Amino acid sequence: MPWRALPGETADPYRVWLSEIMLQQTTVVTVAPYFARFVARWPDVRSLAAANLDEVLHEWQGLGYYARARNLHACARLVVERHGGDFPEDPAALRKLPGIGDYTAAAIAAIAFDHRSAAVDGNVERVVARLFAVDEPLPQAKPRLRALAMALVPQERAGDFAQAMMDLGAVLCAPRRPRCVLCPWRGDCAAAATGIQESLPARVEKPERPLRYGVVFWLEREGGAVMLRRRPERGLLGGMIELPSTPWRELTWGDAEAVEAAPVATEWTALPGTVQHGFTHFRLELALMTGRTNVPPDGIWARPEAFKKFAFPTLTKKLVNYALSV
Repeated sequence: MPWRALPGETADPYRVWLSEIMLQQTTVVTVAPYFARFVARWPDVRSLAAANLDEVLHEWQGLGYYARARNLHACARLVVERHGGDFPEDPAALRKLPGIGDYTAAAIAAIAFDHRSAAVDGNVERVVARLFAVDEPLPQAKPRLRALAMALVPQERAGDFAQAMMDLGAVLCAPRRPRCVLCPWRGDCAAAATGIQESLPARVEKPERPLRYGVVFWLEREGGAVMLRRRPERGLLGGMIELPSTPWRELTWGDAEAVEAAPVATEWTALPGTVQHGFTHFRLELALMTGRTNVPPDGIWARPEAFKKFAFPTLTKKLVNYALSV
């Protein structure tokens, strides 16, 4: 974790929450510098709640899964408005806040308030599946693994136990080549006893992610400013700034068809090649077309040297770099 409490230390709920949100589907190595920048700029929940969403999105850019940043900001504001700036201690109350699910609520409750809760992330699922040799595949096995994990939580020092379980899964009970010889539960592990630890937890094979296509428009006006737009607040990359484009779909786009979806009627030139990007549920292949206009439509306009002021997702950064390099 970018931040953690020492054994017996009173934890800061704000830092526990921020750390856990950032670590969702993201590695510690990636998160650590973002966490440091966030707490330096917004040292408590009140300062984060007072920030502008664009500021938060800009600081978050590159970390991915941008709904987390929007929920982070919304959650901070609700903690201030509804709870006087103090995170609730009860997991059920925590789950009512934006972006906080079962795991995050349990982690905050246990680590920050020593509430007897089982914080079950992927690392803990792996430890428990091996400890009890649970061969039912994920995700079907999740309820059983949570119940088994809860039975292990001690009556006291639940926060220390939660962090120890996370570390055990991350450092020793690794997905491949677990270091069983160093594990404190080696003698009690049912999977290790039968040599099946590397096959657990079992998983249902995921289907291949579908491929979608789109065309992006690099539109310049006099002076070299480029047209940008803001994505809708809800949905993928919500609230982020991007280049205008066609919808993303499973069929490829012909040049003539794409031009009909362009932001203005002008002479468009297709650039060679495409830009590839991957999301959790699908892959994306985007072509680029460039054009100029003397009658610029309303929108966001900026010269490329000013792009750094905007909250660009990684996909937009790829497209900008490609357009400028061709």
